[in-house]
Amino acid sequence: MTGEMVLGMSSAAWLGILTSISPCPLATNIAAISFIGRRVGNPKAVVATGLLYTAGRSLSYVVLAMILVTSLLSAPTVSHVLQKYMNKLLGPILILVGMLLLELIQFRVPGIGVSEKMSKRVEGWGIWGGLVLGVIFALSFCPASAGLYFGSLIPLSVKCESSVLLPLLFGIGTALPVFVFAILIAVGTQAVGRAFERITQFEWWARRITGTIFIVIGVYFCLMFIFRVL
Repeated sequence: MTGEMVLGMSSAAWLGILTSISPCPLATNIAAISFIGRRVGNPKAVVATGLLYTAGRSLSYVVLAMILVTSLLSAPTVSHVLQKYMNKLLGPILILVGMLLLELIQFRVPGIGVSEKMSKRVEGWGIWGGLVLGVIFALSFCPASAGLYFGSLIPLSVKCESSVLLPLLFGIGTALPVFVFAILIAVGTQAVGRAFERITQFEWWARRITGTIFIVIGVYFCLMFIFRVL
């Protein structure tokens, strides 16, 4: 395994974790935690639901990435252009995603909501409702998650020619907090409040540090591959 692939895998996992604790995706994860917490009397069901939720999110991101990445790489012209200009494209993309994380720019992304009727139906499916929620919430893109997925993960997957592994790690990362909370709920609900407060504090710093790093790397890529001054 090359160093570039290892770096890509680490980056994909971190992007997923950062997505999961960003304000908008965190709201959907809280809804998932609330759904999972209803089975607090059955610790095994709580953990199983958390695992299925993780599987649902990961499956959605992998399937979507496979369609996008495979389509881009299978088209000879597009693949050649990407291989030739990917480093030039990454600079502006990273700067835009970094500005988005720092809330210097904002935009709206239409998402997929969950109606009250659908919510009741999902609840009736028992632990398998976690799988369905994972799929639905993964597709409920908001600016932060859309920017990190389409603006960072997909270009990274194209560069590493990985349409499965990197999106899978991203998906696991996006659901990791929910699975951790599922375990906390199964063990004892008192720890949930403290853990949530720490995650909220961590998110504030993590998003800003990552956004700053993205902008710095983006500027570096622009200076090196576009303006060729380095």
